[in-house]
Amino acid sequence: MKALEVLIITPSDPHWPRQLSERLTTAAPAHLWIIGNPQILGKHKIGFFCSARCPEDAIVNAQMAARKFCQEEATMVSGFHSPTEKQCLRILLEGKQPIIICLARSLARIRIPGEWRAAIDSARLLLLSRFERSRRADKETARRRNELVAALADEVLIVHAEPGGAIERISRLIDRWNLPRREVV
Repeated sequence: MKALEVLIITPSDPHWPRQLSERLTTAAPAHLWIIGNPQILGKHKIGFFCSARCPEDAIVNAQMAARKFCQEEATMVSGFHSPTEKQCLRILLEGKQPIIICLARSLARIRIPGEWRAAIDSARLLLLSRFERSRRADKETARRRNELVAALADEVLIVHAEPGGAIERISRLIDRWNLPRREVV
């Protein structure tokens, strides 16, 4: 299986998301590393967040929302890192809508799962990272990744935010930016 090309885009690139500078200001990345279709960045995007610890009813609602997004062909952006987010990614990959997966690590030497590769080959999946060298995700890179997801989003769905957790902190940031929120199904 051949390796996929990692591209670097900068603010001068026509695909660069302009809202990054507006929302992240001095914390905005100077580069983004991508694999896949950069045109997805220009679509209306729904940011998708869920805490790692999540009640069963919220998990069921998240899965129903993912199925609905497939039908709407809504462009989803997330880290797809928590267990519920991963379950929803599997559902989304069965659809036809564009997806952006933001990683909390570098794209260098990434092993791409087969179902991701098929979506990349069909130009509906974009892998994105703000990190050039970070090989492992940690709390800091996850925080910065989540800020990037929120900054890329045109509206947001927060399935569940654990009190005092990272998603609750992102929720406050989303409120400061006045991003519209989607309701869970």
